[in-house]
Amino acid sequence: MASTTAFEPIISGAWGKPQSWTLDSYRKRGGYEALKKALEMAPAAIIDEVKKSNLRGRGGAGFPTGLKWSFVPKDSPKPKYLAVNADESEPGTFKDRYILELDPHMMLEGIAIAAYALGVHTCYVYIRGEFKFPAERCQAAIDEAYKAGIFGKTVLGKDFQLDCYVVRGAGAYICGEETALLESLEGKKGWPRLKPPFPAVVGLFGCPTVVNNVETLASVPHVFSRGSDWYAKLGTDKSGGTRLVCLSGTVKRPGVYEVDMFTTLSDLIFNPKYGQGMPEGRKVKAVIPGGSSAPVLGADELDVAMEFEALKVKQTMAGSGGVIVMDDSSCMVRCLWRVARFYAEESCGQCTPCREGTPWQTRLLRKIEEGRGEMSDLEMLSHVAASIAPYPPIGLGNTICALGDAAALPTHSFLMRFRAEFEAHIHEKRCPFGDKPWGAFGDWS
Repeated sequence: MASTTAFEPIISGAWGKPQSWTLDSYRKRGGYEALKKALEMAPAAIIDEVKKSNLRGRGGAGFPTGLKWSFVPKDSPKPKYLAVNADESEPGTFKDRYILELDPHMMLEGIAIAAYALGVHTCYVYIRGEFKFPAERCQAAIDEAYKAGIFGKTVLGKDFQLDCYVVRGAGAYICGEETALLESLEGKKGWPRLKPPFPAVVGLFGCPTVVNNVETLASVPHVFSRGSDWYAKLGTDKSGGTRLVCLSGTVKRPGVYEVDMFTTLSDLIFNPKYGQGMPEGRKVKAVIPGGSSAPVLGADELDVAMEFEALKVKQTMAGSGGVIVMDDSSCMVRCLWRVARFYAEESCGQCTPCREGTPWQTRLLRKIEEGRGEMSDLEMLSHVAASIAPYPPIGLGNTICALGDAAALPTHSFLMRFRAEFEAHIHEKRCPFGDKPWGAFGDWS
């Protein structure tokens, strides 16, 4: 069912406008008016509004935001924390950095609303180490918020103290996992924690903690500026609002686009507003719909909305919104090898299935790509992936965190949808697509 509400960008609406990252620009657009409304509400009522909005996490898992907030114990004697996950490391994903660079106050307003609702007085924005410029923009916006009385001993005059700090990571993919992020914030090695207990009960420094993605918090002010009903109606029954998607790979116009929940992968790729189609002479062969950890789809599966529940039916996921397009000149074995190599390099090594299984996958795929493979290698590859995380369904991994799933799901899905190509490598004892460098998708540039 299509939305009856006319689409308008709400997260990216100010991108490209002069000085959009400044407090002055944000306030001229109605910035921090939503926070004023929220400060007049009871904290429980704020959480209820977020629940009614159907806002879901934009960092990967798509968990309902209001429900996540409601898990924080109200009577805990311990301090509570908010951690913002700005460790955008998923291959194919590059949206949160634009929020930090072009409209950071939108996220800061979301932080203030969330903090008041949760009784949080300290927030940490954990930014990927490579994001030097986004971190500087975010820090400058925080400084403006302190000077304007939005952060500090009072929040817009309300007797509620809120401090916000930027923390730079060291470039570890694993620290995008919420409990590894918390370990890193505590000054430890970024190793994920066993759950339960969940961070909402035992999180940062052993205290109740909510971890939210940048885009998730940037969406919160819109829930209060126009109401939860309005926000919910922008989307589907279970997914409210709009979302940012990152389009890369073999398309004429890659980039970050804000879309509604009814936009299909096909529309994203071929619509003149977005990807503008494929380079001349090329056809879509495969699409990864939600960052490199999401199971791949074939060219005949693109009429699916880029929405959490719709993609779940296809046994894949919306994830972090990283849509990667591969054309008919792409070698699926080589693509999977590159994905597998990334996860082998980024595994923290804490869990045996991931520590041993991810490099094992890489070795098998390299053997097949280089023309040394045997048919038994395909069965072994499938067995190794299943030992890390069976599929389908998604979420049955045998590791502490979901990096194991992220490494295994691409292997399962590539083998399922493109097995003939893997077999051709073995039978021909070579790569049928020739010796192309990494990242080459054809003769176009």
